[in-house]
Amino acid sequence: MRIIDLIHKNEKTAFSFEILPPLKGTGIEKLYETIDTLREFDPKYINITTHRSEYTYKDMGNGMFQRSRLRRRPGTVAVAAAIQNKYNITVVPHILCSGFTREETEYVLLDLQFLGITDLLVLRGDKAKHESVFTPEGDGYYHAIELQEQINNFNKGIFIDGSEMKITQTPFSYGVACYPEKHEEAPNIDADIYWLKRKMETGAEYAVTQLFYDNQKYFDFVDRVRKAGITIPIIPGIKPLKKLSQLSVIPKTFKVDLPEALASELIKCKNDEEVKKVGIEWCMQQCKELMARGVPSIHFYSIGAVDSIKAVAKAVY
Repeated sequence: MRIIDLIHKNEKTAFSFEILPPLKGTGIEKLYETIDTLREFDPKYINITTHRSEYTYKDMGNGMFQRSRLRRRPGTVAVAAAIQNKYNITVVPHILCSGFTREETEYVLLDLQFLGITDLLVLRGDKAKHESVFTPEGDGYYHAIELQEQINNFNKGIFIDGSEMKITQTPFSYGVACYPEKHEEAPNIDADIYWLKRKMETGAEYAVTQLFYDNQKYFDFVDRVRKAGITIPIIPGIKPLKKLSQLSVIPKTFKVDLPEALASELIKCKNDEEVKKVGIEWCMQQCKELMARGVPSIHFYSIGAVDSIKAVAKAVY
């Protein structure tokens, strides 16, 4: 069953969350612990992030540096398959433009098809750390909508070289990202909404938001996209604050504002434990208001916040 069907079938607001693949050289046990912790809330699906390779530089000691490519978190496809097999929960691997050629993407789609994994989240992805502006890998794509088109052609049984598949399987369905406070590279919110509409017209069945802490910005965003003719579900992405450092790191990293009421409470905190309590309470109130307004699903970004999410989910689900 597609994500959009799982969401619509649920009588109440659905619960889902996102996880990171383990670092290269470590095991999957920690991910299983996360799932075991949150499983009681009946997650309708679990997202698995994808990470591009980055360049590393090793000092050779003779004034020269050796450049190598390192992918610190490989295994998205394998992790997705392992989770689906162990828990029988729908999994949604992320598919990126960033760091992947068209052929590499095609092989990922083939692997997922063989495994019976047909739900995706399609993203451009972040620029590499060494880049000043986003640059595609080889013949890769600049925009998520171009990646959508490759997936659409794959669904039609057409490979990137124009040849046809002998046998077609269950087609992929997918969601995309959206930004209630605007993508950092967009000139304005109207441009962002224009591209979200294009993504919908190209085949996106739902959109998941960047994390936010001001519900009014989410509600205003939904009103604007509906007026623009965007009809797909806009799923709020939520993450409870947990550390003092996040007071500055979150706005800088994700280009979002912290509401004055939240910031004033966080400034009073003397340690991370106090921040955690404030973060849980704020997140609970966010979720209660979102659910009262009838959002179809709430998607939790679980990295570093599993115990806080459990506390929130116990209160609202």
